[in-house]
Amino acid sequence: MPHPLDSFFAPNSIALIGASRDHEKIPGRLLSMLRKNEYPGKIYPVNPNYAEIDGIQCYKRIADIGAPVDLAVIVIPARAVLDALEQCAACRVKNAVIISSGFAEEGGDSAAMQDAIAALAKRTGLRISGPNAEGFLSQIQRVAATFSPAVDVKPGVVPLVASERRIGIVAQSGGIGFAYYNRAKALGLAVSYVVSTGNEADLGAGEFLDYMVQDPATDVILLFIEGIRDVDKFLAAARRAAERRKPVIVTKVGRSGAGGRAAASHTASMAGWSAAYDAVFARYGFIVSNDLDEAMTIAAVLTTNPLPRGDRVAILTVSGGAGIWGADAVALGGLQVPELSETIQGGIKELIPSYGTARNPIDVTAQGVNSGGLQRSIDLLSASDEVDAILVVLSLSSDVRMPFKQAELKRVLGARHKPVVFYSYTLPSDFARKELAASGAVVLAGLGHVGVAMRQLVDYANFALAPPAEGTRPPALDLSAFLTSPVLSEADSKALLRAAGIAAPDEVLVTDEGGLDAAVARVGFPLVMKIQSPDIPHKSEVSGVRLDIASKGEASAAFAALLAGVRRHRPAAAIQGVLLAPMAKKGVEIIIGTLQDKTFGPMVMAGFGGITTELFRDVVYRPAPVSAEEAERMLRRLKAAPLLDGFRGAPKADVAALSNLIADVSVLAARHANEIAEIELNPALVHAQGQGVTIVDALVVKRK
Repeated sequence: MPHPLDSFFAPNSIALIGASRDHEKIPGRLLSMLRKNEYPGKIYPVNPNYAEIDGIQCYKRIADIGAPVDLAVIVIPARAVLDALEQCAACRVKNAVIISSGFAEEGGDSAAMQDAIAALAKRTGLRISGPNAEGFLSQIQRVAATFSPAVDVKPGVVPLVASERRIGIVAQSGGIGFAYYNRAKALGLAVSYVVSTGNEADLGAGEFLDYMVQDPATDVILLFIEGIRDVDKFLAAARRAAERRKPVIVTKVGRSGAGGRAAASHTASMAGWSAAYDAVFARYGFIVSNDLDEAMTIAAVLTTNPLPRGDRVAILTVSGGAGIWGADAVALGGLQVPELSETIQGGIKELIPSYGTARNPIDVTAQGVNSGGLQRSIDLLSASDEVDAILVVLSLSSDVRMPFKQAELKRVLGARHKPVVFYSYTLPSDFARKELAASGAVVLAGLGHVGVAMRQLVDYANFALAPPAEGTRPPALDLSAFLTSPVLSEADSKALLRAAGIAAPDEVLVTDEGGLDAAVARVGFPLVMKIQSPDIPHKSEVSGVRLDIASKGEASAAFAALLAGVRRHRPAAAIQGVLLAPMAKKGVEIIIGTLQDKTFGPMVMAGFGGITTELFRDVVYRPAPVSAEEAERMLRRLKAAPLLDGFRGAPKADVAALSNLIADVSVLAARHANEIAEIELNPALVHAQGQGVTIVDALVVKRK
């Protein structure tokens, strides 16, 4: 089925507005790169100062071309761009790439010019990439609509290609996008597209991601992003990638920026401004990498290997020390390096000298390489059910010798039984790279990156898209009667939760000492007493809680002490009274929270709670709403998740009830995102299996 961007990435004709004869300058390099890459369509240079450029007729205006134009590449002063786009729209040009800079990145009037470009795109239907873009490369269609030197073609140089499976690259930095391409070429990885999104006045990273997801020639996608502007399109494309099982490797920069969020709750104060991005990436199975070379290593492993069935790795080496190093690298990522059975070890011992070792790591020794033991060990391990992946650690520095026979290795790798990854601890020669590429393998450098890549391969193989949240619970409600102050007290917050169908304990708010006896009789002993004020969201900071009260006398003394204490610590606070609640049964302390992210909207958080929440920060975020199944997956990602499974003899916690509570809170937050800024339950006590969850404390913050 055709895609709206087909004519963008595979144009039959290109107009270069601002073309030049000077190949040392960007306008001249654009024409040069198109011709060097043998663009098969028609090229129309547009510049009133020339009659021809490099033997091609040049036109004064785009209207003078008199033929259909699929793509206009614009590289003229910023002030002239809008008029050029109007001319393109009038001539029914389908797409444009604005290389010119000097727009929103400069602010002021320049930003207004970019707004005008966005309005023009919406009004005319002309699809625009940029401004301030570095263009794009469509490798298959031979469209090098960029000035990047990475796409330069050197005469007589045969490209290194290890796999027919291709990588698509979407980058919000043109320099980094083409740096990915530069590294991909060096490794022997095939590329489908590289696109620099620029300032995204019209086309954004989300639409380009969508194109790569549906494109049959793109097998793995690399994203480099600073921030998503076309959020809905991005999320739709991310879901499609997850549904189609097309891997997306993402690098998100800007993680060190301060969130700038004034927050009343622990939930929001713990959320760095990239937490929402990480939550979205996790929901859709994106592979996160924070290093350019690591990202390329992951891409190389994905494009040249099948997904593994498990996490057991065989280390095969010609050097004992290097083999141990390889084992450390994969074990650091949580992968297993199992000892092999006597049967497998016996088979390998027949292939290697007596001073080698057939345990795992397997040291075939240099002599074992010469006798063919390395190759035959790969054959044996590839057919074995005892391991799920093979890491080959060796030296590939020779310019004349290879440890494998090309045809035999190609046969094993082509069968795609399991991943076989190659790491050279010496700098690999061009000869070795070419020979291994001919067999379908990539030579990798950076053992730490290799270990991460193999871990990511296992994780991606195990990923499954969670079912969507049920939209029926909790029910919709009118919150106006509850949201009476910017920050709700615990009593008011719990009243809102109850109205939403979320169970909270039966508690009594006492406003004066005259109502204390009746409240005590209703709640029963032992009980808890807590000061209530919308001005005191964290009661422990003013000694506003009394526990294990067991008599009327203790209750009367606690009531007086709580009021006196809060008047001393916060004399200006508006006091609603004292909340009496039954002492909750023992359980695991959990924090459940929601917040509003400026890019992705409502988010839900779950983690281990109580007063140490901000100390340990063992929390997981997801976009709200979540289903109960996705909520349980969140809990399983917590470092302290074993505490929910009966750690050291404790009873198993009611994870099902907790997951339902997280889901219900997330739906409430998503449904009322325009009214509620934050919700926090901290702690919620998760009791033994079948005994539910008690919301001990609650906080709701009204949206401004």
